[in-house]
Amino acid sequence: MSDRRNLFNKVWDLHAVHELPSGQTQLFIGLHLIHEVTSPQAFGMLRQRDLTVKYPDRTIATVDHIVPTENQARPFFDSLAEEMMVAIEKNCDEFGVRLLDIDSGDQGIVHVVGPEQGLTQPGMTVACGDSHTSTHGAFGAIAFGIGTSQVAQVLATQTLPMNRPKVRRIEVNGELRPGVFAKDVILHIIRRLGVQGGVGYAYEYAGEVFDAMTMEERMTVCNMSIEGGARCGYVNPDEKTVEYIRGRKFAPQGDDFEVAASWWTSLASPPDAEFDDVVTFDAADIEPTVTWGITPAQSVGVKESVPALDDVPDDDRTVVAEAIEFMGFEQGQPIAGTPIDVAFIGSCTNGRISDLRQAAEIVKGRKVTDGIRAIVVPGSQKVREVAMAEGLDKIFEEAGFEWREAGCSMCLAMNPDKLKHREVCASSSNRNFKGRQGHPTGRTLLMSPAMVAAAAIEGKVTDVRELMEMAEV
Repeated sequence: MSDRRNLFNKVWDLHAVHELPSGQTQLFIGLHLIHEVTSPQAFGMLRQRDLTVKYPDRTIATVDHIVPTENQARPFFDSLAEEMMVAIEKNCDEFGVRLLDIDSGDQGIVHVVGPEQGLTQPGMTVACGDSHTSTHGAFGAIAFGIGTSQVAQVLATQTLPMNRPKVRRIEVNGELRPGVFAKDVILHIIRRLGVQGGVGYAYEYAGEVFDAMTMEERMTVCNMSIEGGARCGYVNPDEKTVEYIRGRKFAPQGDDFEVAASWWTSLASPPDAEFDDVVTFDAADIEPTVTWGITPAQSVGVKESVPALDDVPDDDRTVVAEAIEFMGFEQGQPIAGTPIDVAFIGSCTNGRISDLRQAAEIVKGRKVTDGIRAIVVPGSQKVREVAMAEGLDKIFEEAGFEWREAGCSMCLAMNPDKLKHREVCASSSNRNFKGRQGHPTGRTLLMSPAMVAAAAIEGKVTDVRELMEMAEV
């Protein structure tokens, strides 16, 4: 009898230690990633109970959320940020955990450095005290964001009690048109299914569009699964997955790699795999997408308009009215042409080398509109190094962007990179909640890095395809 389990359930079953009386599964965690914000209290819990880190070789730390990106000289100007840095340095040293600090050459956003170091591998369970841990699902891992008390649990036991979610397969078939990127795909999915649509589910992304995507594009999609309410999201491993991991620092080497690669690809959901739900989309329906509101589901194609309340279902009118008022839009206003004040390219969603290359293609030979504050923040020191070797830093600087050090930066603004007052930011990050970028009245428009670049050049929301066409002439 054939095994019709999808990848999620295969990996879950392989890591199930025990079924608890509560009905939850005690799940073994193969890789635990930690950072400076959610780990201090967790280490404190270990000290209170006189516990050690169960498997320090399965725990990797980096610093990303609070590190400044303009000047990283120590001690940091922000005393709280410096205190957090000192704490993670002390905790990692005391408990024997490897730390990728600023002096390592490997520091960066936790969901960028995990894959680029070869730490993230198919068939793994991955946990991190950060919402966007779902990023690692791009490799055929099942990856969960967890809270501080759960971070302590994983440190002490390498396990988590969890409820098994259902699995929804999301198929996108056809071919994306020029100017439509992975960010547009996931924003389109969230727009159609809603921010609560994935509650109780893991998402399997499948179909021709995901098959054609690079690993970095798949990471962008999986990264924002949580924004659609899903517990995690993943793509089945294939030869692209294998070749991305090959030769990386923490990957298996030699014959061990070939054995691992064969096993990795065997985990993929079979053609007759069983799912709790299947949803399909047509790639031809996806346009360059921009959020207009205060949730990632409140988005439109760049040629569309902010909704009018009369066109919105009754159940959604309150939150739509709130978003329109907060953002300062008029009902039915076209999203294109919306003036911006800030352009931000970076984050664990879109701070990888391919993202910077896409944006650089748009800004090359052009200038940022006067008065626009535009910054580029590589997702890791390795990304920054590659970008500079390719001359991307010069392209951005000549256009009028600030070229920064690696970090989370303006994605969540737990550092000096913040919006001011009612500024509008064209952002390649993942959340547009009120206050997300550092000021309670700041406004965020999520879009692809190429669209951010176009907005910076034009000073307003612009269809990136128009600039791409001009470049081709």
